[in-house]
Amino acid sequence: MKSIVLFCLLFILISCKEEKKEVQNPSFLIGEWIRTNNKKESITYEFWKSDFTGLGYTLKNKDTAFKEVLSIVKINDTLHLEVKGVNENPTLFKFTNQTDTSFVCENPINEFPKKIKYILDRKQLKATVSSDDFVIDFVFDKLH
Repeated sequence: MKSIVLFCLLFILISCKEEKKEVQNPSFLIGEWIRTNNKKESITYEFWKSDFTGLGYTLKNKDTAFKEVLSIVKINDTLHLEVKGVNENPTLFKFTNQTDTSFVCENPINEFPKKIKYILDRKQLKATVSSDDFVIDFVFDKLH
């Protein structure tokens, strides 16, 4: 009798154990994207490769006005967006929410942005970078 009770308790504990969901890289990012809501004198691109490394840059009068190197990296089973080239050191934004077609990542101690959101909306990639009092929206169409 004791062994049956012990077996039942063990079975219940194992059954109730929460399964850890495998983190998935946001495959909807992959591709070459061009920003459609730029200022007239500039053009912005984001390129994402299948290894989840990316490059974002803005051309103004054919000169590079802005450039950042992007990567999705896993740290302790949690995804982060790593941004290089803007600050002296890379900045990490921890994924705080993710679906098959979107993610939100945050770094509350970063001056700007504190939050970055990407969403695939129909065939457009939309990104929002924000802090407590300032927001910039990006809308991209896929080039290829």
